[in-house]
Amino acid sequence: MPRAILSVSDKTGLVDFARGLRELGWDLISTGGTARAIREAGLEVTDVSRVTGHPEMMDGRVKTLHPAVHAGILARSGRDESALEEHDYAPVDLVAVNLYPFRAAVAGGAELAEAMENVDIGGPTMLRSAAKNHARVVVVVDPDDYGRVLDALGAGGPDAATRRALARKVFAHTSSYDGAITRYLEGLEADAAEAGAGDALPGRLTLELEKVQDLRYGENPDQPAAFYAESEPPAGSLPELEQLHGKALSFNNLIDIEGAVMGASAWSVEEGVACCIIKHTTPCGLALGEDAEDAYRRALAGDPVSAFGGIVALNVPVTAAAAEAMSSHFLEVIVAPDFDDGAREVLQQKKNLRLIRLPVEPAPAGELDLKRVRGGLLAQHRMSMRFPEDGWEVATERAPTDTEWQDLRFGWRAAAVVKSNAIVLAKDRRTVGIGAGQMSRVDASRI
Repeated sequence: MPRAILSVSDKTGLVDFARGLRELGWDLISTGGTARAIREAGLEVTDVSRVTGHPEMMDGRVKTLHPAVHAGILARSGRDESALEEHDYAPVDLVAVNLYPFRAAVAGGAELAEAMENVDIGGPTMLRSAAKNHARVVVVVDPDDYGRVLDALGAGGPDAATRRALARKVFAHTSSYDGAITRYLEGLEADAAEAGAGDALPGRLTLELEKVQDLRYGENPDQPAAFYAESEPPAGSLPELEQLHGKALSFNNLIDIEGAVMGASAWSVEEGVACCIIKHTTPCGLALGEDAEDAYRRALAGDPVSAFGGIVALNVPVTAAAAEAMSSHFLEVIVAPDFDDGAREVLQQKKNLRLIRLPVEPAPAGELDLKRVRGGLLAQHRMSMRFPEDGWEVATERAPTDTEWQDLRFGWRAAAVVKSNAIVLAKDRRTVGIGAGQMSRVDASRI
């Protein structure tokens, strides 16, 4: 009879999968809680300790790390049968494993010792062994694959392409798992360095990205493009956006959304309702207002011509009144924490206008800002939009008035959002002129 090892932390679909294997004539080998769940379902299962001839030890730390397990998984057809027979081992034909919940433990605030207890050793070792030998061994890491594996086994066994796809998924999964552990330890090192006098940037960066969607094309029509997300994106980041209406987002839309959110999030709601209008990655209007409509109208007044086809972000929900104001202009995207029912009713009359629900908040402190260059990445901490004023000196003969100080503070944050060489003219907490991206600040000033 073919033999399967089942050892899973996520028991979703386990019993149905085990039952399906038994109905197909498979012997089941299992460990700990997985074996218990299978037995409680009335299914026959063999403890791995009977296969190894050695009891589980050290609170289950050592149970599958044994030649009886790994020789059975790694044995090659037509080549290693005599070695198995010599040691009285039997082949393993299927491995279904998923790993200790390390990410969940860390997200729940686990301290270092607890986090390390949630680092799986035996599971990744079995998975990698089986994936290496996928030509003979079926390997399953994702409960979503149980059904198709059972179907394939019932029809004579998975074909080579399916076996290869399952193995590829395993290596991606174990790589992601190791990456999560690495990033956690890197974070501890960065925290320690930041607390001292050292460099808060990690000595090694481990990035793991998963494709969210293919895009129509990139910055230009001849450039293929896709949107990739971090495995653990920060709260309020672009992978969490919810599109409520409009046509599909483009490569340029996503870049401009990022810029618009950065601009509008430079002010907390307590400081004022903020609106940022972006055109080709650069603000053409920034303003604080009394409410969403007021902030939008004031931002638009900074440069109503350039705002044509722009991307708008607000740090408060869009109201019906703000929506009426926006509906009279051609806009590509509106981003806000939410949209009132009345606002959606107004704006959804424009079938192509993209409405994006996303928290408009500052990026987390210490988040890395990465820039791709040939052969590598440049990394820096993302700019904070909170500028401490200790150490500021008045260089003019006359000190600014309270109103001028208010506009200086506004203009300073606005300039931080604009591409250099950046010149911002600000009055009454709104931009009245923006000169950006010029080779000369004199030219930026003239613009």
